[in-house]
Amino acid sequence: MAKVRVLVAKPGLDGHDRGAKVVARALRDAGFEVIYTGLRQTPEQIAEAALQEDVNVVAMSILSGAHPHLFPKVVNLLREKGMNDVLIIGGGVIPETDIPALKEAGIAEVFTPGTPTGDIVEFIKANVK
Repeated sequence: MAKVRVLVAKPGLDGHDRGAKVVARALRDAGFEVIYTGLRQTPEQIAEAALQEDVNVVAMSILSGAHPHLFPKVVNLLREKGMNDVLIIGGGVIPETDIPALKEAGIAEVFTPGTPTGDIVEFIKANVK
């Protein structure tokens, strides 16, 4: 089976990427191919990178509070590009009360601070088509 390709992205103006880098390393250690976009990516840049890199998973990390706007925008852009089988997950400082709306918008799972990286690995393994 081909390696699962994961795009780890930091949408918006958030300048902190330690968490994203920890997750990226854990995913790489688990045998996934990881592409990291770097900081301050627009939803358009993330969707284009996902398309160019032919990824199976888009994992977004956000701490700035802009997730209600940015996460659904990325989902919509990916769908517009025909990437309907891409697993889209999110993480970061996201209030529990925001999670149902994000899932409704197409985010498969939301991982909040303190989630063991193994849980993220297992979720991806269980849910990549």
